[in-house]
Amino acid sequence: WEVFGKDGPFGNIAFIIRARVEGLRDLGPCQSPFNSFLLLQGLETLSLRIDRHNENALKLARWLSTHPQVSWVWHPSLEEHPSHQLAKKYFRKGLFGSMIVFGIKGGGDSGKKFISNVKLASLLANVGDAKTLVIHPASTTHQQLSDSEQLTAGVTSDMIRISVGLEHIDDIIEDLQIAFEASK
Repeated sequence: WEVFGKDGPFGNIAFIIRARVEGLRDLGPCQSPFNSFLLLQGLETLSLRIDRHNENALKLARWLSTHPQVSWVWHPSLEEHPSHQLAKKYFRKGLFGSMIVFGIKGGGDSGKKFISNVKLASLLANVGDAKTLVIHPASTTHQQLSDSEQLTAGVTSDMIRISVGLEHIDDIIEDLQIAFEASK
């Protein structure tokens, strides 16, 4: 440390260089001006996007819970969810998240057909995107596990996971309805 202080052989410049080099090593290089602009744009509209994600998820969860090809729906906005009361207590009003998990009647085969027939939604394992994403974990992200290992992980053969996006809710519902028809 003595070498890098103002009393060291290299003076203040050595400390400044060390601070910059270690910062770059530990934190990465500086953002470009355009990337900074994009980050600010995203932050300025984040609350609007979160509201839309949650509004769409709430409507979709209610729609799914009445659909004849759905055996169960897992979303904290629904009163039958075991954490519904906690979600009402700790989450902001109406903001229960944009992730929905549901069981499709017909099991794994219906699940595979369902995700193969969505057009608007994308078949991806990501979450939190601006677009709606669907996945059938038993045949994709968890396919390498045995049936008992999948169950231990909370994955059932009928499970479909949806990360609800910003599209108009009517378009999302129409896309899922078409996929339900194809999965019969």
